[in-house]
Amino acid sequence: MTDSRIPAVRLGTTGPEVGVQGLGCMGMSFAYGPADGKESRAALERALELGVTLYDTAEGYGDGDNERFLSPFVNAHRDEVVIATKFGVRVPAGDRTKRIIRGDEAYVRQAVEGSLSRLDVDVIDLYYMHRRDVNVPVEETVGAMAELVRQGKVKHLGLSEVTADELRAAQAVHPIAAVQSEWSLFSRDIETNVVPAARELGVALVPYSPLGRGFLAGSFANAGKDLTDGDVRRMMPRFQGENAAANATLLEPIRAVAEAHEVSLAQIALAWVQQRAAVHGLTVAQIPGTTKRRRIEENVAATRIVLTDDELALLEPIADKVAGTRYPDMRFASAGRE
Repeated sequence: MTDSRIPAVRLGTTGPEVGVQGLGCMGMSFAYGPADGKESRAALERALELGVTLYDTAEGYGDGDNERFLSPFVNAHRDEVVIATKFGVRVPAGDRTKRIIRGDEAYVRQAVEGSLSRLDVDVIDLYYMHRRDVNVPVEETVGAMAELVRQGKVKHLGLSEVTADELRAAQAVHPIAAVQSEWSLFSRDIETNVVPAARELGVALVPYSPLGRGFLAGSFANAGKDLTDGDVRRMMPRFQGENAAANATLLEPIRAVAEAHEVSLAQIALAWVQQRAAVHGLTVAQIPGTTKRRRIEENVAATRIVLTDDELALLEPIADKVAGTRYPDMRFASAGRE
């Protein structure tokens, strides 16, 4: 591939300018089994060379371990990168299968100090509410986040897995640069309400897991058989047993389009997500995750693939046929609250 840099887009009307494809960094130290730290650091550097400037992490990724891992890279390239992190989802030390969601004002103030310290930065470029705490008005949470902007600790605000109504309520408190939600050939529920609301408000979409956590790339066929014990995908219903077998058959039209372009399954899945920007008339900057340089190069190359109308039509029915939910606990998705 060539070393030409990917184009840039702006997140929201006044948000940061970033490469049209970002990088999800969670797997470099959390959730998907063991990762090679040296190769992950090389992947970060290679991504930046190719114009990837948005790097995504969260306090909940390994109890802050992912933020600590990224800190040397971020500080070595502080003027070149946009660091995005998230608050509000914590994993109890005594039970790694559970999640605690908090969005109260006191926790927002506490969380930002932790992230600033672990990242070793003076300001966070893009700060997301990781999940909505349904026991706290979204206006209270976003109001606390807005105070962080006024204090100079955060530059821009984002939300993750919110409903259209929650987005509108948040936007009324403070400008929102981006909404981060799962969006892929397997997960399209946000297109009903969230995407139209984002377009109306001038908010960008930052799709996470555009490769269906690797399933759309053919990286594994059955989480229970193919992945290590510490991999969170083993707990996700659509990657287990009969669901996994049924969903594997849905890769066939993706494979047909990939063969026509002489590219990988992953590149077609990423090209499809990128073209949502034109289909829905809003900014889209997806954040596929990887820990390998060769995958960075492959993913970035997908930004140059344009799918035809016939190819898009062939891929259109896939999401409606997917078996199994995204999470065992659907509190982590916005769909159930719409």
